[in-house]
Amino acid sequence: MPEVTAFAPGHPSWAELASPDPEGSRRFYRELFGWYSYTLTLSDLGDYEIFTLGGVQGPEVAGMQALADDSETASWTCYFRTDDVPATLAAVREAGGLETVEPTDIADLGRMALCSDPEGADFALWYPYNLKGAGVVDEPSAMVWVELAARDIERARRFYGEVFGWRAVDRDYYDSVYTHWKVGDWAVAGMVSMDEHWPPGHASHWTPFFWVSDCDESAALAVELGAHVRIPPTDLKPCRFSVVTDPTGARLGLVTPTTDVRAERARP
Repeated sequence: MPEVTAFAPGHPSWAELASPDPEGSRRFYRELFGWYSYTLTLSDLGDYEIFTLGGVQGPEVAGMQALADDSETASWTCYFRTDDVPATLAAVREAGGLETVEPTDIADLGRMALCSDPEGADFALWYPYNLKGAGVVDEPSAMVWVELAARDIERARRFYGEVFGWRAVDRDYYDSVYTHWKVGDWAVAGMVSMDEHWPPGHASHWTPFFWVSDCDESAALAVELGAHVRIPPTDLKPCRFSVVTDPTGARLGLVTPTTDVRAERARP
């Protein structure tokens, strides 16, 4: 299992679950993905859970913290690497986004800030100290992709292009337009257009996708564990995928690649 040593600026580097039921979420993800976990006690932020692969001391795959209060909803947040948090936040504001949580040190792990794009989709910035990001990606039971669902795709293209320098490349995976965002030759994220098939009023959002060996079996297992299927297992050219909400309502994707992930990302 090759481990990640660093992430370039603009690359997704971490995914974090905010849960109203950390113990229940811990059980769900351990059973669904075979994850292990350990708890860090942070003086200002309370307990922070680190999910790992291959044992407690294995590479980190994701994080989790408890929701601050009952008015918030469970969600996964996608983190993007930056080498300059203030400069990236300035770019967010200039492009029409918002800084929703000011830069904060997470112990000795790194420095984060929470933002939202012009349509209200939340995402986070990450400047690493001792936690470079996920210790493994693009492998079974690890994060393999992040995707934005947006109603105004042209506005989203401008925003993320200005903030992260992403280049938009259209693909034909869906009947509607699908966008790959690239840094150099590497596809770092995707975007799907929220057309008339989406429920009215459904907010723009980011979703992390995790690699599973059998999408159908994992979706069925997720349901057994209390999840709800939002998009049933579906074939696309590079993968078979499903989108579910976990027992607390947090949205995530399950993916079984059918092509070489790294080669697929590198092609225009």
